Amino acid sequence: MGNTWEDEFAQLKQALQLVKDADIPQYPNLGKAISINPTLQLLALTWSNLCTLLKNSSKQTVPVQGQEFVVLYKFPGDGEIFFFPASKTNLLALKVLSDNLDRKQVAKEADVAVGLVDAAIEEACKQGILISPPSAIQRPDTHLPAIGANKWHSHLSSNVFTLQWHVTQACDLHCKHCYDRSEISPLTLEQGVTILDQFRDFVLDKKVRGQVTFTGGNPLLYKHFSELYKEAAKRNFSIAILGNPTSKDVIQSLQAIQPLSFYQVSLEGLEEHNDSIRGAGHFKRIMAFLKILDELSIYSMVMLTLTRENMNQVLPLGEFLREKTDLFTFNRLSQTGEGAALKTAAKEEYKGFLEQYLEAVKANPTMGLKDNLINITKTEQGDKVFGGCTGYGCGAAFNFCSILPNGDMHACRKFQSPIGNVLESSLLELYNSDIAETYRLGPEECRGCKIRPVCGGCQAVIQSSGLDITLNKDPYCFLVP
Repeated sequence: MGNTWEDEFAQLKQALQLVKDADIPQYPNLGKAISINPTLQLLALTWSNLCTLLKNSSKQTVPVQGQEFVVLYKFPGDGEIFFFPASKTNLLALKVLSDNLDRKQVAKEADVAVGLVDAAIEEACKQGILISPPSAIQRPDTHLPAIGANKWHSHLSSNVFTLQWHVTQACDLHCKHCYDRSEISPLTLEQGVTILDQFRDFVLDKKVRGQVTFTGGNPLLYKHFSELYKEAAKRNFSIAILGNPTSKDVIQSLQAIQPLSFYQVSLEGLEEHNDSIRGAGHFKRIMAFLKILDELSIYSMVMLTLTRENMNQVLPLGEFLREKTDLFTFNRLSQTGEGAALKTAAKEEYKGFLEQYLEAVKANPTMGLKDNLINITKTEQGDKVFGGCTGYGCGAAFNFCSILPNGDMHACRKFQSPIGNVLESSLLELYNSDIAETYRLGPEECRGCKIRPVCGGCQAVIQSSGLDITLNKDPYCFLVP
């Protein structure tokens, strides 16, 4: 004779009391593995609906016979108590951790993508069923200002790492400021999958979420793009595209594999100026494409490369794009490649431009913040700073890196910042290298600066100005010490 629901309800209440009496679990020290929450209670019941009854016994909840697994635990850190029927993915995550199973082998035996196993464990960590060590993507002490270090805590550790992957040099445009039109043979699909496997190893080691941002050239012109996109999805990566307009059918086919995190396109000013840089008809194609992204509920971004010629068009373009895109931002020109023929924004006018831009942002939710030097103006105005270019100031080789079509890894694609080749050394080895650390440290003149964790200037601008990225600060910096 089986247990009555009253018997199991009593078991559930007893388990809840054990959780309440348990010490609040703390996050493990950096470098330790994911572990099961030590307060966790897992009950195998033969009656369901008991959790609902326990939450509110006044409701007319009727227990029903049927197997149900219930998890009860205290959330790490704040100690909030949770109890609910465990999902299949919860049970999978617990099984993998408790039996120390190999994720790839589990996926193979279940005939599913390994990313599904990774996602189950990731979700269990978010819920607090499992406890993950903090991210190993940490800023070094040299990025701390001399005073007030505690307020920078959220800007010193990243939970996401972005791999900006230039899968091809092929492009259907020939922009006047293109930083690289050289011919580089693209990788084979097999080599591309190897890089994705390396990236999975990297994010698991660093305890971060992985994002692959495909770009080029035009990434959609890479002949294996849909297959590579599918392989990235199988590994539980977020996926985004920096590219050119395409058809609705192409975007829908990608969405069917995995929804995009965002799709970014570029404009260089209002229609006449933009088309003089990117080709006749480009502006109208972008406008039509933004409508497609909106129809498909895909987050859209428009990026502008700031030059001396288009600085006066940024604010009018931002107003024109109001409600036509989700986010409009700009980057300063790096005089690299064909961009060397264009003039950078006038330094003596830049401070005033940023003040005008910030004022416009207040009234236009489409306009966003990206350039690190905006934080100088915000500091001067007594406003709260934002995260800077990548959310952590200059993200070169920190929470971001670029890979070229031949596997060369750079700290940032906007300037020559070679670290190595992922076909010769693993992505993890390259990230941990002394060369990568040099880019992470940034200019010596920035160290100890009161806003260093959210700034560091732009190393691409520093280098293209003929300065030393290890020594010299951004030539546009106007911060008064």
